[in-house]
Amino acid sequence: MEQKTTRQLDEEYVAHTYARFPVEIAKGQGSLVWDTEGKEYIDMGTGIAVNAFGVSDQTWIDAVTAQLGRFQHTSNLFYSAPCAQLAQMLCEATGLKKVFYGNSGAEANECAIKAARKWAEQTKGPGHHTIITLKNSFHGRTITTLAATGQDVFHQQFTPLTEGFVYADTTKPEALAALAAEHHAGTIMFETVQGEGGVLPLPADFVQAMKAVAAEQNLLLIADEVQLGNGRSGAMYGYMNMGLEPDIVTTAKGLGGGLPIGVCMLGQRVADVFVPGDHGSTFGGNPAVCAGAISIFSRLTEEVLAGVRAKSRRIFDVLSNAEGIESVTGMGLMIGVKTQKPVKDVVAACREKGVLVLTAKDKMRLLPALNIPDDLLEEALARIAAACV
Repeated sequence: MEQKTTRQLDEEYVAHTYARFPVEIAKGQGSLVWDTEGKEYIDMGTGIAVNAFGVSDQTWIDAVTAQLGRFQHTSNLFYSAPCAQLAQMLCEATGLKKVFYGNSGAEANECAIKAARKWAEQTKGPGHHTIITLKNSFHGRTITTLAATGQDVFHQQFTPLTEGFVYADTTKPEALAALAAEHHAGTIMFETVQGEGGVLPLPADFVQAMKAVAAEQNLLLIADEVQLGNGRSGAMYGYMNMGLEPDIVTTAKGLGGGLPIGVCMLGQRVADVFVPGDHGSTFGGNPAVCAGAISIFSRLTEEVLAGVRAKSRRIFDVLSNAEGIESVTGMGLMIGVKTQKPVKDVVAACREKGVLVLTAKDKMRLLPALNIPDDLLEEALARIAAACV
């Protein structure tokens, strides 16, 4: 009997929710990966911003392996050191006060929504459950985080969605106050850079409007830092580049370094909104995952962040002046590139040239490792530029 290939097994047994690229990854090291045919690629996607320090990061492997040798899991009915130590690091780095652990960005955002709704009812009274999110936003694929997502394309065929969300237009900051008042809102939820929406940084005037409306109408601010957080923006978190002080911050992806984690960080106003029984997660705070996350977070030094900013400037400089490229947007090492040729064709051409890139709407999306070597970055940029012509 002929043994089936990975692709055949996948197509037969895995739900058809992904339009996979025709590449099977066999191994990797740092910012290089190899497929099963031996072809080498420069990785400019990092598992959608997950492999913060690249593939097979030995420091992360050592931290996870050491914890696995002690115990791999215990329920949240018991204490574990990695869980508590990571929470301390996150709170000290942000000024936030408490942490809830889940397994994904969507779970972190679900927690944030629950916290915001409970706070709003307790503080502002019943009827203030509405959360303002932004057009072009993306907050996850659960029914509630889909409802929070300000893109109709994600809502089709999954209605009815959770009620209580309205969407603000970031090009109309002057309309935000009226929208909040009309819907008796309790919260504004935002991404500093809208990733799935096209890698769009929030306009400065809209940021100022959010700060003003939140202060005037006593609203919470939730920063979704699932993709941009943990050093990718060139700061520890993207909102720090915009002078914002959110009440709740969610993050995931790069913090886990390759294992699933979701974190909802609660500021002073909502630090004690939850009581035992309000929320929970079987795998949230898993000690092996947290040990790996500690190894990631502890390396996000100012030297590394400065390197992210320098690499970002280089990418913007090279690609903004390259033939076949219309615009470059983003922040840090989360970058969107609008090409003259259809993005699908550009992505395929990059793959042929040995570079793995992603998409975001009609743009190419770049999410390289925070420590990608400069020579590899230069080579990747040259190949990307050639693919755009």
